[in-house]
Amino acid sequence: MTAPLHEPTAEAAPSAAEEAAVISADAKAVQGRSLGRIAWERLKRDKLALAGGIVVLFLIVVALLAPVITNLYGQDPNTYNDKDLIDPLFGTPKGSFGGVSGDHWLGVEPVNGRDIFARILYGARISLLVGFLSAIVAVVIGTILGILAGFFGGWVDSAVSRVMDGLLAFPQLLFIIALVSVMPNEMLGLTGTDVRLFVMILVIGFFGWPYIGRVVRGQTLSLREREYVEAARSLGAGRFYILFKELLPNLVAPIIVYTTMMIPTNILTEAALSFLGVGVKPPTASWGQMLSNAIDYYKSDPTYMVVPGVAIFITVLAFNLFGDGVRDALDPKGSR
Repeated sequence: MTAPLHEPTAEAAPSAAEEAAVISADAKAVQGRSLGRIAWERLKRDKLALAGGIVVLFLIVVALLAPVITNLYGQDPNTYNDKDLIDPLFGTPKGSFGGVSGDHWLGVEPVNGRDIFARILYGARISLLVGFLSAIVAVVIGTILGILAGFFGGWVDSAVSRVMDGLLAFPQLLFIIALVSVMPNEMLGLTGTDVRLFVMILVIGFFGWPYIGRVVRGQTLSLREREYVEAARSLGAGRFYILFKELLPNLVAPIIVYTTMMIPTNILTEAALSFLGVGVKPPTASWGQMLSNAIDYYKSDPTYMVVPGVAIFITVLAFNLFGDGVRDALDPKGSR
């Protein structure tokens, strides 16, 4: 027999680099994404939400650094400049646009001549402090009572639901006005404005928890029938283990969303109370208080009314835009 004309040639073995590239490509193809990463990728695509988040972060930084900024700026929020910058006849700032100048970027207040820019910075501290802390109070109370009502049901659910209905029907603003009006000047080691801030935070948070409590209760009623909860029960898990290890982690998303929506409402409530004269005490700066004082000068000095109004508008709008974006990003039914 004659040998074949062509010998079969062996295929070249793939190199180590090629094998590593194939393994890496396969790993990337099957790589999963966490819920946090999915939410962040969605949020990055929402330009309005990102803009709102940047403004919110900027406001927080400005509020925290208000003393440093005013020291560099060279103006104190409570210093009177009435002799130099105020018209003694009309009590209005000298110059145009409410006394805007290189030394006073947003002008000065009528009658007393206090710098508006410095007071806006310090007013941001009050608004954000009340907004965040009262939201924390509401979230803590609402989450605890809502998850207990939804999980245990029965008389616990009925009692918590009736309390929520009563608080939702209660005139919150009138109650806060009446309560702050009769508060002593000293309480629990606090004095003056600190007492009012403490009372406002507690009362706004207390009247705000039924809203998030209803959300948490409804989500808990749905989650307690899921397969993983039944599996935990079948393995002998206790009630509190199921509450804090199985249910609570799955309630984080709606809690975060509702918190971001609650903060601007609390800021508006604080501004309304200060506008009505039952918020922080003078000379502490507050946006609502500045608006209330500007009523008498809206014709002769409209800048004094516009500046705090714009500050409130931008703050609330930024929180709402960011809250909408967070809600869409954490929505499990949203597009991936």
